[in-house]
Amino acid sequence: MSATTVPETPAPPQQGSDLIGSGQEGGLLDQVKGYLQRLRSGEMGALPAVLGFVVLSGLFTALSPYFLTERNFANLLTQAATLVMLAMALVFVILLGEIDLSAGVTAGVAMSLFVVLSDPGGIAMNWILALIIALLSGVAIGTFIGFFVSRVGIPSFVVTLGLFLGFQGLQLIIIGAGGLYRIQQPEILSIQNSNMPPWAGWVMLAVILAVSFGMSMLDRRRRTRAGVPNRTIALLWIRLGLIAVIGGTVVALLNQNRGTGFLAVSGVPIVVPITLAILWVGTLVLDRTRFGRYIYAIGGNAEAARRSGIKVIGIKWAAFAVCSTLAVVSGIFSASKVGSVDAAFGRDLVLSGVAAAVVGGVSLFGGRGRLIHGAIGALVIAVITNGLGLLNLPGGVNFLVTGGVLILAATVDAVSRVRAGGSIIRR
Repeated sequence: MSATTVPETPAPPQQGSDLIGSGQEGGLLDQVKGYLQRLRSGEMGALPAVLGFVVLSGLFTALSPYFLTERNFANLLTQAATLVMLAMALVFVILLGEIDLSAGVTAGVAMSLFVVLSDPGGIAMNWILALIIALLSGVAIGTFIGFFVSRVGIPSFVVTLGLFLGFQGLQLIIIGAGGLYRIQQPEILSIQNSNMPPWAGWVMLAVILAVSFGMSMLDRRRRTRAGVPNRTIALLWIRLGLIAVIGGTVVALLNQNRGTGFLAVSGVPIVVPITLAILWVGTLVLDRTRFGRYIYAIGGNAEAARRSGIKVIGIKWAAFAVCSTLAVVSGIFSASKVGSVDAAFGRDLVLSGVAAAVVGGVSLFGGRGRLIHGAIGALVIAVITNGLGLLNLPGGVNFLVTGGVLILAATVDAVSRVRAGGSIIRR
């Protein structure tokens, strides 16, 4: 990325420990005042994206009677799943202050390999083995990018732009001009087109609450032993209450029959727990492992991180590998939704993924943001696309609105960074 900031080494945000108390607890009012002070100092986080999501949802609900319906809500979640996954993939490299413009076509190449290898009329390889090869191709591509960025020193923009152009040709070679392969495996198709039983949605919510509570209490005990002051435990109960209310509302809404014929259609789409599981694991990696802390440190100030002993080259290498692998997962989601793969698969995904991450509050300058921010940003963009589609507005309006939201989010990022103490060198 071509922006220069003053040196800073931000500490990565903690997933659970921010919301719980330990030996020395401040009152709830003190915590609220502290949060407001952080907002005034420029640490906005995902707040603008959350407010945008609420405002847009209210606007489209008022303009279209179909927006806030069980059927459209389920469609919105499945439509957003691909973008959510791609945005989370890109967060790993954007936090480093890098970019991957080839993530979309990486998914295209991997899924092209999958459909050609597993096609019953062709090679007819076992679909599980073909899927493993597709995922490994993502690892290989990310490793390739990481080598040229970290070892050779070529800017990530240049490397990934070259791959963006080159992989389009590779897709043509694998599939053939005008070629199209339909997804034959019901297991892949069910990811985006099948639902869990209604009772399973409530079990999923109970598991989320139990895991969240358990990890928060574990953090509380660990910080108590270390003698580190923490936030009041009241925030833990508020957080769990919000998860229970919002999650319960979502599950109850999705468990309603949204079928249009004699066949009942209800339940949480299967893609939702898969996405949540990957989000949880990725957040765990970024918030609670040395690898995640090093990513934030490098994104804040790569030279300072190198001098402190962090192996910057290896961390960048690994981050690009993770990004490309998760991009392949987003390709699996997309192929499951569409039901086919052609030579143009994935070309229009990556820019929307970058936009989603930035809209969600991930800083393009590196070092600031969380995985959940990318997911929230993707939901905002999905709401825009879904709502404008229900209003039967031209496709050009969608691009205009999304572009405007992206510029606004980038402006908020730049302004908040200056207010937080950084300085941007303007040429």
